[in-house]
Amino acid sequence: MQHFILGIESSCDDTSAAIIADDVILSNVTAGQEVHRNFGGVVPELASRAHQQNIIPVIDTAIQKANIGKNQLSAIAFTRGPGLLGSLLVGTSFAKAFSLGLNIPLIEVDHLQAHILSHFIRNTDRTNPVPSFPFLCLTVSGGHTQFVWLRDYFDMEIIGQTIDDAAGEAFDKAAKIMGLPYPGGPMIDKLAQDGDPKRFTFSKPNIPGLNFSFSGLKTSFLYFLRDELKKDPGFIEKNKHDLCASIQATIVDMLMSKLKIAINDTGVHPRVSTRGKLPDVAIAGGVSANSGLRKALEQARDNYGWNIFIPPLQYSTDNAAMIAIAGYFKFLKGDFSDQAAIPYARSKTM
Repeated sequence: MQHFILGIESSCDDTSAAIIADDVILSNVTAGQEVHRNFGGVVPELASRAHQQNIIPVIDTAIQKANIGKNQLSAIAFTRGPGLLGSLLVGTSFAKAFSLGLNIPLIEVDHLQAHILSHFIRNTDRTNPVPSFPFLCLTVSGGHTQFVWLRDYFDMEIIGQTIDDAAGEAFDKAAKIMGLPYPGGPMIDKLAQDGDPKRFTFSKPNIPGLNFSFSGLKTSFLYFLRDELKKDPGFIEKNKHDLCASIQATIVDMLMSKLKIAINDTGVHPRVSTRGKLPDVAIAGGVSANSGLRKALEQARDNYGWNIFIPPLQYSTDNAAMIAIAGYFKFLKGDFSDQAAIPYARSKTM
């Protein structure tokens, strides 16, 4: 018997709904919010209002594209957190009401865990490979940068993380300093395609172990541009492509350097070990859409023989398919939520 799970994602500024049949994706619909471009970033109040406008048509479209009726749904999975509370409340409230109306289970999902579990979404032909447990995942987004060791779908342990800012935040801050439009990270990626990644160098912190730090890089980039603009007010515009390529290459290099250490450590560490073998390696989160990082991972796969799993672009940024697949695995365990569930803004410990 097939289980149809509706996933609802509303943690930030994307309203998304998806339907899966067991672990096979049937539909994944997302509505963005262009209004935030005028403000250079997400405005929480405007985001929650847009979610209220979008959530019903998005869910209706997802059900229609899946070619099923709402009464065929087995459960409703929703993002409980982390994220913007106003945005999360819209998705949570709708999920509760819909589950009551249909008299089916309600399943709460952690947004970060869902990003990782997106690797287990199957295509209709079920030919796409998935990681084998245990495996290592580098989760990189605007709010998080961390290494997660997975022993099972929900047996996750953070073994390294940023001690200050996230990699995605570094991208966005660098874009803002250069006066680039929102969203900054994708814009840097786009402009970097025509730039020289070795043109400029920026300081990299020396953080021991598997932890990261990006605050110093942001400061270095800011002071560098401040000094250059004193000499030439048109410096940024004249060197925009090279600046984007150089800052992107610096961030990617910081991530890849730590990833090499993490892969070696998890192969031999007694607490997290694959008994001397290199683990499967996955990447997740919004920054996994960055073309520079994807190319670096593909090159490392060729050079070192790493077994790399890079999510399709539609599962890199916030989407409901990842919520649905996480909900499916919880459904199999009978791990259901109740009507008392309230959203949380900050991440819980894995």
